Amino acid sequence: MGLEAKHLAVPHPYWPRNLELQHYIPNDRPMWQILTFLFSVSGLLLIVTWLIARWQNRTAAPFGTWRSLAICWFAVCGFIHGVIEGWFSLYHKEIAGDQSFLSQLWKEYAKGDSRYVISDNFTVCVETITAFAWGPLSIWTVLAFLSDQPHRFVLQLIVSLGQLYGDVLYFSTEYLEGFSHSEIGHPIYFWFYFVFMNALWIIIPSILILDAWKHLSTCQKITDAGKFKKH
Repeated sequence: MGLEAKHLAVPHPYWPRNLELQHYIPNDRPMWQILTFLFSVSGLLLIVTWLIARWQNRTAAPFGTWRSLAICWFAVCGFIHGVIEGWFSLYHKEIAGDQSFLSQLWKEYAKGDSRYVISDNFTVCVETITAFAWGPLSIWTVLAFLSDQPHRFVLQLIVSLGQLYGDVLYFSTEYLEGFSHSEIGHPIYFWFYFVFMNALWIIIPSILILDAWKHLSTCQKITDAGKFKKH
């Protein structure tokens, strides 16, 4: 019994402090390497998408700055949802003891939310939906705007609403648990990892929902006006 208890008491940096992780292995990569990878790939995607959106030959009017940034957002979402969150969805049971780069990325992020190293049921479900629904749909949204597909704002509305709904649930479930999976007030793990990085998926989707609402409502008004004139 003593040996079993000793085996369970693996030292780790997560909250709550009495959390037991049987197979946890500390990262052998420093935080700066992991964050550099995340922001470098996201930044590269943003730049490439921006250049494509601004320089492509279009039959319609060129994209403005706001629309180009929105397209870049969906490109970055496609990478984060499909690749990073997709990895969590597939390998969440092994992450705590795995030393693959993306597993180490999740172990680093879990310092702000330990639900990602304990295969929390809600987290697994919401990240699986995000990875396999919003990831591909984000890429489709990028392609829809670049090729002037008529359903582009419908896609923008669907993806943004899904992101907003998932993130509201993400914050609210942790709130109801008293923020027990993070060190409340920590400048990096709580405020940057948990609050700031997730708040982006509330603020930006909310703006994009309003944007899609405006465009779709305008199109419907034009259609309704045309029907009235026809009659």
